[in-house]
Amino acid sequence: MTENQPDPGLLRLTRRVARQLNCSRSTAEQLIENGCVSVQGQVVQAPGARVSAQQNVTVAQDAALPDPRPVTLLLHKPAGFAASSAAPPDGPQASALLHAASHLAEDASGMRVLPRHFLHLACLTPLPTEASGLVVYTQDRRLARVFAQDFAQDMALRQPAQQTHSPEQECIVQVAGTIAPDGLQRLRQGLLLDGLRLPPIRASWQNETRLRFALKGVRPGQIPAICAAVGLTVEAIKRIRIGRVALARQPPGQWRYLLPWERF
Repeated sequence: MTENQPDPGLLRLTRRVARQLNCSRSTAEQLIENGCVSVQGQVVQAPGARVSAQQNVTVAQDAALPDPRPVTLLLHKPAGFAASSAAPPDGPQASALLHAASHLAEDASGMRVLPRHFLHLACLTPLPTEASGLVVYTQDRRLARVFAQDFAQDMALRQPAQQTHSPEQECIVQVAGTIAPDGLQRLRQGLLLDGLRLPPIRASWQNETRLRFALKGVRPGQIPAICAAVGLTVEAIKRIRIGRVALARQPPGQWRYLLPWERF
């Protein structure tokens, strides 16, 4: 038996389930992908799997079709992974961390992880490769439009952004050096960068080496240039909040679903 010449005695699992339940093949396929179908007591989530007439195929009694609505995933991106809305740059991609094994065990959504949840995901909130923190991936076109203006270009380009109605971002920035005497005030008023006036930044010291930035209309990719303008060198950037959605205690490299009641 080969992939091009399957054993004629075997039947596609999708077809077998459709016959067994007297339902459409698309419904059967969704049930299989949802983990509701077992072959010989083992859950099979590949609709293209083939079974013999002698094999026992069962469908869970509480089987229900998965919610067809698009999903939004929240990833804690570690430093060293690229998260871009443009063409993928070289190096490891943060999207490669989105799989069932890296799903946050404490996810409060109660959603079953399905293979289709990792298809057609758009990165809404790019983050420079050297930075870490919260990154949003979604299948929801409506949500994508909300973010489109502020995040249309890769943040690593460090180009001044226009002030928009997109959600505020909060970042913790590890810095070295001595800030200019009026540095904090200049940040709060909005710096002149590359000939353009940036929106004001809510900036405060978290400790002696960490600044807390609340940004709107400013990309995290611009932070090194902003800090350099007031005498500081950036050593690390971590985005901990986008709008009203916080990273909280989510470990690096893990993701969770955006909860139904959460809003950016």
